[in-house]
Amino acid sequence: MMEEQNKNRTRWLHLRLTTEEFEVLHKRFKKSTCPKISDFARKNLLQKPVVMKYRNESLDELVMELIQLRCELNAIGNNFNQAVKKLHTLTQIQEFKHWIITNELEKKVLFNSMDLIKKHIQNLCEKWLQS
Repeated sequence: MMEEQNKNRTRWLHLRLTTEEFEVLHKRFKKSTCPKISDFARKNLLQKPVVMKYRNESLDELVMELIQLRCELNAIGNNFNQAVKKLHTLTQIQEFKHWIITNELEKKVLFNSMDLIKKHIQNLCEKWLQS
């Protein structure tokens, strides 16, 4: 049986940096997947691979716009629902009855389109978050 190696770090390395050097180191650390800056520095000093995060900024902007679009679609749907509910209270007048029936059909088409757009937006967001 092999004897286990002591993996406790017992040696200290004191290192002084300028403000600019520290900022560079910290920016690179923030872009990595290392949980602590000491892990990041140790990997760099020992020339071990460091996994860096990568985000496509243009795609991030697209996702933000899609989120805003989804919110606007929800607001449109809510406003449409409120208008139709109010018109349902006016069933005494024959013209309103016809308008309500016609708009119920249009509402179904609108909501189906909105649901389709929401699903596409959700799929895009899920794909992006997985990468």
